[in-house]
Amino acid sequence: MSLENKKASEYAYEAEVIDSTVIDESVLRKVLVKAGRAIAQPALEALELMLDPSTPPQARVTMLAALTYLLMPLDLIPDLIPIAGFSDDLVALTAVISLWSNHITPEIRCRARRKLDRWLPL
Repeated sequence: MSLENKKASEYAYEAEVIDSTVIDESVLRKVLVKAGRAIAQPALEALELMLDPSTPPQARVTMLAALTYLLMPLDLIPDLIPIAGFSDDLVALTAVISLWSNHITPEIRCRARRKLDRWLPL
């Protein structure tokens, strides 16, 4: 292995394809029902992007981090504070999604929208 390839492999991300059966969507659903559609839309796009097999491993890891931050009960602005409580979560989700927006396909958006409409009907 050349020195260049060795350095590249040191920084390579390894991530398995995350199967939807591994993720407990009921926990996410409870948080999103409480947070509302404004948070749910980007959260579900992040979830669908993370689950999509064509998503690069680096994107999967950052989507997982953003969703974990959303689910954590203690964060920068506690979620118990009305209105402001989920604002930091929304910023984190939209920032991470914007980094990988070129990987969000119309199919991913459609799956997220269908799930949003099922979980939080208008």
